[in-house]
Amino acid sequence: MEKLIRIGMDTSKQVFQLHGVNAAEEPVLRRKLRRKEMVAFFQGLEPTMVGIEACGGAHHWARMLQEFGHQVKLLPPKYAKAYVKRGKNDAADAEALCEAMSRPTMRFVAAKTAEQQAAQMLAGTRDRLIRRRTQLTNAIRGYAAEFGLIAARGVDKIEPLLARLHTEPTLPALARELFAWHAKEYAQLQAQLEAIDAKLMAWHRQNEPSRRLVKIPGIGPIGASLLVMKVAQPEAFRSGRHFAAWIGLTPKDHSTAGKTRLGAITRAGDEALRSVLVVGATAVIQQVRRGKGHPSTWLVELLKRKPPKLAAVALANKMARIAWKLMVSGQPFNPAHVIATAIDAAA
Repeated sequence: MEKLIRIGMDTSKQVFQLHGVNAAEEPVLRRKLRRKEMVAFFQGLEPTMVGIEACGGAHHWARMLQEFGHQVKLLPPKYAKAYVKRGKNDAADAEALCEAMSRPTMRFVAAKTAEQQAAQMLAGTRDRLIRRRTQLTNAIRGYAAEFGLIAARGVDKIEPLLARLHTEPTLPALARELFAWHAKEYAQLQAQLEAIDAKLMAWHRQNEPSRRLVKIPGIGPIGASLLVMKVAQPEAFRSGRHFAAWIGLTPKDHSTAGKTRLGAITRAGDEALRSVLVVGATAVIQQVRRGKGHPSTWLVELLKRKPPKLAAVALANKMARIAWKLMVSGQPFNPAHVIATAIDAAA
């Protein structure tokens, strides 16, 4: 086999399709391998550059191939898809990956360590438990309404509702028994959430960048932890604006013929990260509208011109930029510097 300079690898659970080229950009490797064969193949291969689609299991394979001495590039799926010439099969996908990774302007995904993926698993488990609790509380409210029993909004109103259902004399015996099952499941979910929240807070307290980010107004322990967990290499972004755009907090650009047309935010990137920033910004704005806190002049003037929801997105964008700067520089949060920057921008 001729010397390979680049290999695109389409992955799955058991089958791996390889497409490699030589220094003349000529295809010299087209091979389909099983899982064990793939590992043995790269163990015996001279170190080269390998491109993998950033999907399930990609970070595991990136770490393994890096141990073998290879340089691994993880590509976002939508960026590689543009290089698929026709049809959809493993060979075409591997060829597209090999072609896409050669582009000088291509953007790559940073490979995560096992510890970083474990931290993301912690955040994902918490999110899944919250969704299960929301689903369960909605079911309890819906069933209770069928018997004329309702409760005010809020998770804290569920336990009083369950207690009322337990003693309601008008309920049929079967309904009372089923509500008792729901109450037991709800108590178990609450206990699991308390345990996972304790683990998340312990992780936050042990992580120095997360402790620095929590000083930013609108970013709490959960938001700070998510930022550190999901952004493995903040220095990969050229600026805070690129970081905010990656999260999806910048407007869509559909400009042409010299005319600027900006729409709603792109909603690209990680939904959980974007959501926690917008929720934090909304909380800050609520405090400002109540006359509490010490808001910046920029935010006060923005709220005079724009509706609160739009201002919340703009503030979330600013929070993302500040967070990126702190993660890259390692500096602590300085409110005076932020205020001075906002005044300069307004001037």
